[in-house]
Amino acid sequence: MYQYTDFDKQFVKLRAAQHRDQLERWQAGKLADDEFRPLRLQNGWYVQRYAPMLRVAVPYGELSSAQFRVLAKIAREYDEPEAEVYAEALKIQGAMGSTQLPTHYAHFTTRQNVQFNWIPLSKSADVMDLLASVNMHGIQTSGNCIRNITSDERAGIAVDELADPRAFAEILRQWSTLHPEFAFLPRKFKIAIIGATEDRAATAWHDVGLHLIKNEAGELGFRVLVGGGMGRTPIPGTVIREFLPWNQIMNYLEAVVRVYNRYGRRDNMYKARIKILVKAEGQRYFDDVEAEFKQIVEHDGGQHTIPQSELDRVSASFVPPSLAGRPVVSAEAVDTQLRQAADADPLFARWLARNVAPHKNPSLRAVTLSFKRLGQAPGDASADQLDTIADLVDRFSAGEARVTHDQNVLLPWVSASQLHELYTAARAAGFASPNVHLLTDMIACPGGDFCALANARSIPIAEAITERYQDLDELDDLGEIDLHISGCINSCGHHHSGHIGILGVDKDGKEWYQVTLGGADGSDLSGAAVAGKVVGPSFSAAEVPDVIEAVLGTYRDLRENGENFISTLRRVGLDPFKAAANAARAVPAHAAVAA
Repeated sequence: MYQYTDFDKQFVKLRAAQHRDQLERWQAGKLADDEFRPLRLQNGWYVQRYAPMLRVAVPYGELSSAQFRVLAKIAREYDEPEAEVYAEALKIQGAMGSTQLPTHYAHFTTRQNVQFNWIPLSKSADVMDLLASVNMHGIQTSGNCIRNITSDERAGIAVDELADPRAFAEILRQWSTLHPEFAFLPRKFKIAIIGATEDRAATAWHDVGLHLIKNEAGELGFRVLVGGGMGRTPIPGTVIREFLPWNQIMNYLEAVVRVYNRYGRRDNMYKARIKILVKAEGQRYFDDVEAEFKQIVEHDGGQHTIPQSELDRVSASFVPPSLAGRPVVSAEAVDTQLRQAADADPLFARWLARNVAPHKNPSLRAVTLSFKRLGQAPGDASADQLDTIADLVDRFSAGEARVTHDQNVLLPWVSASQLHELYTAARAAGFASPNVHLLTDMIACPGGDFCALANARSIPIAEAITERYQDLDELDDLGEIDLHISGCINSCGHHHSGHIGILGVDKDGKEWYQVTLGGADGSDLSGAAVAGKVVGPSFSAAEVPDVIEAVLGTYRDLRENGENFISTLRRVGLDPFKAAANAARAVPAHAAVAA
């Protein structure tokens, strides 16, 4: 992991101290609400439907066990609303059919952030100090600036990786943090970077997506995509540069963002993202970026050209950890041990197949902890669970873990010889669901249960679908399916890129849901990034599980030769799935099967 310098540590602590001063002046009436609001937002402090929400940055997804323990402490001691606020929230939720709102939780997002939903603003300075004690903060997790830079959760360990993107992500983090020119962009700006052939970071759905590649001469560089985004107008990114030398990436991004800052719309927030500018201007925008880049490099001296020495300095923080003290077991012995354990325990065999991925080091594995289960919203982890994760991270993964785009936690440094031991511990903690990439490993935003922007709740829909699909044999038979749920058009649950997407909409003040099919995030499983298509009029919350069941039943009927869901959908087209979904409105699928 990257090791903060003394400057980094002092910077974060001073920012926390600055927030405490701003909070105290607001509490004393020396700062008006309108004055305090932009200041707290710069540190990740929102005010949502019922209470404040804190968004904590996790640059390129890496967390240490010490950081998990501080997150657990914050969840346990601070993520608790005032009694009157919580009672009123429960009253409102009860009117919508919900009986509880969890507290003392953290929530992992699709952009490798961590959120808390109940911390009172009066305690925010204490929380900022706690975060700073382990080099964490909420800087630039809000506002019209360059947000948290995300990456592949298997960065540095993936067998399909050409180059480790983490050093570049860290250099870009340092460059973008409080960049004075880009602190007030037309709209928020998101960057994702990968170094592998499979895109596990949904780069095409970001304002800028960066792919580490090599040209014909074997030189390392970037393929640069620009103008991706979801929301009201889902648009995958477009390649603006097929190859850019790696040392020019900051100069080029400076040009990309500078041209956007100059011409992006500020009169309409719904048309202010860079995707709208790229769509409207096309080649003209590309030409302006190239002209600006030339100006930066040839006339301004290319001040942000990355020297090899700086890349080497930062890369030194991302060497594999020492695994001294672990048992030394031959590969043959490990294979025999795992085979015997899998034969004796079918659930362990499923877990090996689903939750364990290969590693650059053949003696190691990457293991996903999945805690998506009945009674727990996707991405949520309680204080006790966060502490347990920290213990597993120390015991099995050299003190390091990764937050994934799919709202799970990955352990990147697990010895193959310890897989069964890890499985046993994870199962005892409830983290061993063998469902990674299956239907119940869904993405969902907090939705209307917490978010003031949401039109409908996401969590009850996720729960209803999860409840219906508890049979592991059935899940395995259905195969890999990306199910994504958003509570509003802002698409925090990435519904546009789901093979099956569910979007909460408002109809006459009531909760309804649109279903989309055929979306993809750009991974090998999904193919090119594409937005799903709506299959018909919106459905009530009660109808959604039946609609999903009807769609999956159609897939079962039409698939050939072991096809996965998205392949069948692309082969036969949308019409039979659309017909099945709309028919489910009149005849619930489970009732039809029973008949």
